[in-house]
Amino acid sequence: MTNLELQKYALEVRKGIIASTHSAKSGHPGGSLSAADIFTFLYFEEMNIDPANPFMPDRDRFVLSKGHTAPGLYAAMAYRGYFPPEELITLRKVGSKLQGHPCMQELPGIDMSTGSLGQGVSAAVGMALAAKMDNQDYRVYTLLGDGEIQEGQVWEAAMFASHKELDNLLVIVDNNGLQIDGDIAEVCSPYPIDQKFEAFGFHVINIDGNDFDQIRSACKEARTIKGKPTAIIAKTVKGKGVSFMEGEAGWHGKAPNDEQYEAAMKELENREEELCQK
Repeated sequence: MTNLELQKYALEVRKGIIASTHSAKSGHPGGSLSAADIFTFLYFEEMNIDPANPFMPDRDRFVLSKGHTAPGLYAAMAYRGYFPPEELITLRKVGSKLQGHPCMQELPGIDMSTGSLGQGVSAAVGMALAAKMDNQDYRVYTLLGDGEIQEGQVWEAAMFASHKELDNLLVIVDNNGLQIDGDIAEVCSPYPIDQKFEAFGFHVINIDGNDFDQIRSACKEARTIKGKPTAIIAKTVKGKGVSFMEGEAGWHGKAPNDEQYEAAMKELENREEELCQK
């Protein structure tokens, strides 16, 4: 898939994030937007998946360890064909498949229910180990928040993954620099993130997580690594794609009101028109 095609899908994903959180009047747009390009690349190019057969045994697995950014995951899944995009506005509503955090009992295509920070990566490690034990070739992808890696369980999972030489595991850290309480470096600094994962036995790749060429190159490199898991430290911008949300910790868990919704959608639609002229 070309970068232009990916950029167009990423814009749809971002519009889905804004529409769903606005409709729900709650949710987490900031971290969903920062990871939108990662969601888009994984679902539209990288992973071996089939929306028509979400329980395909040899499918690649994806675990959203930072489960609060479900709006981004749902938008990517919708535009990839798991369910109609029109359902995105049912986010967090009673009876909806789109719970506030991913729920595998509600939505086919969700490989693990997540929300308690630190636990998703542990589940992903278990899936990767299961693939090895069953002599299966599928890969396991998990997306963590940089605030989330303040959780000790993350590092227990990392130690185990390295010990078991899980080279079918790809850990991606969405390093947007902000968590609900502000700058991660001031709340409880996890830096240097890359050196920590290296110390735990990972092959580490640092990239711009909002650049498709760099995401693609890193995922390709990860497939060549044998005998150890890989961690991609993806430097991103919180709220990426909506100017008044970018770099603002306040948008971690706040939905746009009507006026903000209109402004955000207009900005994204203008960008969409620019891409269509290329």
